[in-house]
Amino acid sequence: MENNGVSTTAGKVIRCKAAISRFPGKPLVIEEIEVDPPKAWEVRIKIVCTSLCHTDITFWKSEPPFGIFPRIFGHEAVGVVESVGEHVEEVKEGDLVLPVFQPHCGECRDCKSTKSNICSKFKKDNLPNMPRDGTSRFRDLKGEIIHNFINVSSFTEYTVVDVTNVVKFTTEIPVEKACLFSCGVSTGVGAAWKVAGVEAGSTVAIFGLGAVGLSVAVGARLCGASKIIGVDLNPEKFEIGTKFGITDFINPAACGDKPVSQVIKEMTDGGADYCFECIGIASVMKDAFSSSREGWGKTVILGVEMHGSPVSLNSLEILSGRSVYGSFFGGLKPKSDVPILAQKYLDKELQVDDLITHEVKFQDINKAFDLLLQGKTLRCIIWMDK
Repeated sequence: MENNGVSTTAGKVIRCKAAISRFPGKPLVIEEIEVDPPKAWEVRIKIVCTSLCHTDITFWKSEPPFGIFPRIFGHEAVGVVESVGEHVEEVKEGDLVLPVFQPHCGECRDCKSTKSNICSKFKKDNLPNMPRDGTSRFRDLKGEIIHNFINVSSFTEYTVVDVTNVVKFTTEIPVEKACLFSCGVSTGVGAAWKVAGVEAGSTVAIFGLGAVGLSVAVGARLCGASKIIGVDLNPEKFEIGTKFGITDFINPAACGDKPVSQVIKEMTDGGADYCFECIGIASVMKDAFSSSREGWGKTVILGVEMHGSPVSLNSLEILSGRSVYGSFFGGLKPKSDVPILAQKYLDKELQVDDLITHEVKFQDINKAFDLLLQGKTLRCIIWMDK
């Protein structure tokens, strides 16, 4: 890629391997593709490693029109800048970067506000291609367009990302750990820190102890929560959860006829101060809300509802002072807040290494899908070159 520190592929089409999803729910196929050079305001990145998130699974399973195919999934990754397009000044060839699905232009009303991390200039749901011109940078060798996935598409050796979706990252953190900050860790820790504003001595209930839920626990512990209750159907998650700050555990299947919300109210003297839904099921979102304390209980929803079902809440419970917040990328502004989390990791305040439970080679990417679908992994690192 480089010759005396200068990219030999800049401005040229790159042929590389990518894991393409051509049909919903079917195994990915490793194919050779062509990746165009970056246009203005874009960055081409050589992916070092990536990982699989439940959001990838949700979209991968989705039938058209919500599901868009053929597509290159993946949105949690770390890589090295191969080349940049015109007007890109904040990163250069050779920089270690995180591609992030959440844009941060720094110019719009929302980016300038402390109240939100939504970028109104580039906010488009389920965008299938590049955000500025709506075209793709990927083609298969037959010339067919391969669609982008939420601004990243990391299941490929090279990808092209808008500069608003790139965060320059420290080289002091091992790349496989750095990868986690691209989505899961930032989403979970940020939800506790930025969105909920968990306070010292408060009580927390987390529904779903996957990588994001456990990252919420890390964030809640960092904020000084005194009781962090994990709710999960897998009893093995309690022992795992204690490493991340979980102090108490509830298996809904072991509660008999008693609702989970009642159990939590009994454990917290009236309801948890902060509840987090990290699964993406409407009924669980309702349970989380019902588990929060009257007067000031705050429920934060992180999970994408996997069936598209609406959430039904009792208006009297809302009138009693409970509130519900949505959380996108943990409420973090990527370019300014992710480096803060990285520093906390370096200062050993943020312990997330145990989230990585498996590692596979790129050609074995479908094994990562199997492990996550079977509930056997938290984060599986997918190495591009190993």
